[in-house]
Amino acid sequence: MIEEPPVVGGPRPEGPETDAERRRRRAQFLRELYEAKALRDRVQPRRARAARMRQQMRMRTFRW
Repeated sequence: MIEEPPVVGGPRPEGPETDAERRRRRAQFLRELYEAKALRDRVQPRRARAARMRQQMRMRTFRW
């Protein structure tokens, strides 16, 4: 019988998390996301530049 892997980041048995815990986890996530984006930009500079240009074009043509 195959066991399911544990759920990462799932609900904790101790009870609801505090705002401080949630903010700490969110800050950690955002740090890792920024680091991953920076690494991707260094590894694939042409693709990263094209993505930046597309994002700028989306922002310029956005209508409120």
